[in-house]
Amino acid sequence: MTSPSTDGASRRHRVVVVGGGFGGLHAVRALRGAPVEITLVDRRNYHLFQPLVYQVATGALSPGEIAVPLRHIFQRDRNVRVVLGEVTRIDLHGRQLLYRPAESDHGDDRGTLAYDSLVVAAGSSYSYFGRDEWGTLAPSVKSIEDAIEVRRRILAAFEAAEIETDPARKQALLDLETVQVRDRRGGSRTTENEFSTVQT
Repeated sequence: MTSPSTDGASRRHRVVVVGGGFGGLHAVRALRGAPVEITLVDRRNYHLFQPLVYQVATGALSPGEIAVPLRHIFQRDRNVRVVLGEVTRIDLHGRQLLYRPAESDHGDDRGTLAYDSLVVAAGSSYSYFGRDEWGTLAPSVKSIEDAIEVRRRILAAFEAAEIETDPARKQALLDLETVQVRDRRGGSRTTENEFSTVQT
């Protein structure tokens, strides 16, 4: 697949994929055998297996067991390159995106990627269904950083319970609660005011 360049010559079709999660990973894998140039851009240089993040939070797994470097995944694919950075703007008219390189000391956009086709698979954000104040008591568990923070809280509670002399306070420190919200259809796609059950 070729596309015309500004000087009239032909070049390989440029595909930019935003996000190194499951969506981005599958998009690149589907295209890596095609005659295209693929650029995968993500603010982290690894693919995170999110279904097991909770096991890092509970200490059953280490972070390295659920995170695989993106460059390692595509090391044999010559038409795939990985760019580490955070996308800040997409110029649809100019067919380019602007990004801030990782560890950049500058607050403005310092990188530009031109594309012929764009795949946006940036993932999702945690939802507290309009009750953002719940976040301090029920932290998200979507990233390695989240998991490490939850694990820190759990271990800190156990350590405090170890030296607590008041039985009621000790039990409170040892009590952990998980909340699972399901929508009326039985799935996990729930929006505000669509609760049917809350299981603890």
